Amino acid sequence: METDFSELERRLCYRFKKKDLLDESLRHSSFANEQPDPTIADNERLEFLGDAVLNLTIGHILMQHFPDLKEGDLSRMRANLVNETQLASIARKIDVGSYIQLGKGEIQTNGREKNSILANTFEAIIAAIYLDGGFAAAFNIVLEHFSVLFDAITAPNADHDYKSRLQELVQTTKKTMPIYAITHENGPDHDKTFWVKLEVGELQAEGVGKSKKMAEQDAARKGLEMLKPDS
Repeated sequence: METDFSELERRLCYRFKKKDLLDESLRHSSFANEQPDPTIADNERLEFLGDAVLNLTIGHILMQHFPDLKEGDLSRMRANLVNETQLASIARKIDVGSYIQLGKGEIQTNGREKNSILANTFEAIIAAIYLDGGFAAAFNIVLEHFSVLFDAITAPNADHDYKSRLQELVQTTKKTMPIYAITHENGPDHDKTFWVKLEVGELQAEGVGKSKKMAEQDAARKGLEMLKPDS
């Protein structure tokens, strides 16, 4: 009897054309080793590929978000995003554990809750999406599930947080609060450019960036220059 993956696909925000790829990505080695059919593959090869796809995608997004950061800072930020704890946390949010195929021993030791198994399975799923729909599909899914983590990241250099500096300046000069609005966007989903309009009382500025957050920071930087030329 085939497993119904429709709910998992809904939570993933991706519908597979080849369900066997998703099935394989959820197959732990402990399960495969107990099957009489030696051709039943576990998910370790997909895990290997998924690790590479994740690192490439996260690296790409970080370079877009932080165009001024050096390689060392980008590497540290990427490592913090793709570590076992973070990946397991994302896997739990979409209830991957309920779908993992485990051997009897792993089931008895609560393998569905182990960070290592959850993280590895999530990597395998990313690889399955990549093989099923291509890089753009995998990129969009990573962006979808890591968006909260990306939004929480701040650049190591606090001087780059122009939005906070602008808000502090506005508060001290008793002006109205800054208002940001996306005016338009352009480009494919995996490589968009955003334009944001900033209004602070009578002042207006436009920012451009490879993410909404970057565009808002660019607009805030320009606003700061208008309000305080020596900032």
